[in-house]
Amino acid sequence: MTSSPSPGAVPPAGPGDAAAPVDSLILHSTDNGVSWLTLNRPEALNALTGDQRERLIDRLADASADPDVRAVVLTATGKGFCAGADLRGAPPAGERVAGDVARLIRLGAQRLVAAVQDCEKPVIAAVNGTAAGLGAHLALACDLVLAAASARFIEVFVRRGLVPDGGGAYLLPRLIGPQRAKELMFFGDAVPAAEAERLGLVNRVVPDDALTATAREWAERLAAGPTRALTLTKQLVNASLESDRATAFAAEATAQEINMATADAREGVASFVERRDPTYRGR
Repeated sequence: MTSSPSPGAVPPAGPGDAAAPVDSLILHSTDNGVSWLTLNRPEALNALTGDQRERLIDRLADASADPDVRAVVLTATGKGFCAGADLRGAPPAGERVAGDVARLIRLGAQRLVAAVQDCEKPVIAAVNGTAAGLGAHLALACDLVLAAASARFIEVFVRRGLVPDGGGAYLLPRLIGPQRAKELMFFGDAVPAAEAERLGLVNRVVPDDALTATAREWAERLAAGPTRALTLTKQLVNASLESDRATAFAAEATAQEINMATADAREGVASFVERRDPTYRGR
């Protein structure tokens, strides 16, 4: 028996490079403390294969573990940021065993979104074009979202009679509230970058030709910052949405206790006392 592909996916995109080496489909470089992860299947609007998804998860884990990586940028080549999950290479649809789809989503799209949110370094999405379905959720899971003026975000699931997956029903209400989230998910309309900024889905919209430079500027500012403090801040903010006040306050105090033992915290205090700019080393 075979199971159907994950519903948070796009239809086959025709002949292409799905079988190409995954390192050519997820470009990776590190510069000035910034890990750049670039989806590179432009002819398929960067729809994600399973191998690409796993490589992204691995690269995000590597960024967490590498003290020389202090920020991450997730972007793409071509006109699309990510059209969702690619069905090419998936097993043919057949008789479905109860639990198959839930397992595919849990081990696939949800693991990817969790890997972004759990990365111990700040992650910036530089959205260069259409972000649809899982592609939209991949961008919105990032800590900061920059969008090119031509970018757009689409909750495509309803167009196919499907429930949003890849964490969409978790992410969107936390970003824009439940009613706005339902509007996007119920109708599946494309949201242009300017409207996404107005709603609060993205931090900043920039001209298409300024996207990479702006992402680099933001990422290098983060990479020059107190990395452990940023990590703990990210964890506090993410956890606060599920915490009561007492739990959130206790977590805050514990995070500050941990952070005060870092060299960067000592440098920050010393630079204030000495009236100079701090030099943080991510330690």
